[in-house]
Amino acid sequence: MSNLYLIRYGEIALKGENRSMFEDILKSNIKKSIKNERGNITIYKTPGRIFLKTEVDQNIVINRLQKIPGLVSFSPVVEVPLDYDKIKKVVLKSAQKALEDSEYINFRITARRSNKDFKYDSMELQYNLGEYIIENIEENKREVDLHTPDLDINVEIRKNGAFIYSEVYKGIGGLPVGVTGNAGLMLSGGIDSPVAGYMGLKRGAKLLPVYFHSFPFTSDRTKEKVKELTQVLAKYQNNIDLHIVDFTNILTEMNEKCPNDLITIIMRRLMLKITEMIVEKKNGKAIITGESIGQVASQTLEALKVTNEVPQLPILRPLLGLNKVQIIDLAKQIGTYNISIQPYDDCCTVFVPDSPETRPTIEQVLKGEENLDINDIIEKAVENVEVIHIEGY
Repeated sequence: MSNLYLIRYGEIALKGENRSMFEDILKSNIKKSIKNERGNITIYKTPGRIFLKTEVDQNIVINRLQKIPGLVSFSPVVEVPLDYDKIKKVVLKSAQKALEDSEYINFRITARRSNKDFKYDSMELQYNLGEYIIENIEENKREVDLHTPDLDINVEIRKNGAFIYSEVYKGIGGLPVGVTGNAGLMLSGGIDSPVAGYMGLKRGAKLLPVYFHSFPFTSDRTKEKVKELTQVLAKYQNNIDLHIVDFTNILTEMNEKCPNDLITIIMRRLMLKITEMIVEKKNGKAIITGESIGQVASQTLEALKVTNEVPQLPILRPLLGLNKVQIIDLAKQIGTYNISIQPYDDCCTVFVPDSPETRPTIEQVLKGEENLDINDIIEKAVENVEVIHIEGY
């Protein structure tokens, strides 16, 4: 049996001449999210709405739709011909179904009529349908509540039919993944970078995560941890290619040739350049990081200024205005927190000097890098990148 879902979006409606393109990408992302499940899938759009009709299990569909950027909310709906007698019977059935789980309902009817040819306007529909429920359900089992009803039966009168629903599930909003292009994500095993990636997804970016692995300084379990984090992000993007850079030799050389107090900054600069080269090969337009201001030594304004001078691509820092508690709350919300706190450190946390330079100058850093053959280091790292394709479901 097929179920029908009415899907709402927000920002897309403001996109003017590009609106149709945004809608089509959202439709495509919805279809991809459930394409591997058994059952037919039909997606079509009407003015201001997208409809999904599918035989896929409703619990699966609800779970998937709640993770699709660009989707504000959705409802399982019943489609009824534009016949008032049939509409009122379906509305009554919705009220009676609610009584199966409760001895009493307080309800209201919320009607919208975009089809002005229908014989009743919104106010008339609300009054007449509410009165019909009152007439057909015992007085001690129902009550009208226009302000805080337990049951809100919605009726949308559209050109091609009437759509009736009483459940509204929230989506995550934002823009559909892919509408703003590809962006690299400097992904570590920590709390911040997966959240930054999620926020990039909500703004329409398709993520190209880059992880710097440094075995045996860090364990292979860290690599597995990052793959698990990528799996979570892939549920919002449908699939992701994780790029793994072997950073061991670079770290060894830095430890031998660079001043200890500048290692964190120099490491960050090399990571950014390598990420940029990987991202540009995939037609990426920006780099997303989990950096904030002042959270650690490499995130002072002076340190950020020095690292900003390396890549030509813009660096996006979506966590800039958040504190740690807010970042942790988001990590819990999106499902990455419990993975991130597993006790497997990456090179960004292992190789932290006892007394890092917090206010570096570009002159200091360039002098600290002068014994490194930076071009050779970067080229070898990019040539040997491991790419792992990860499906969301």
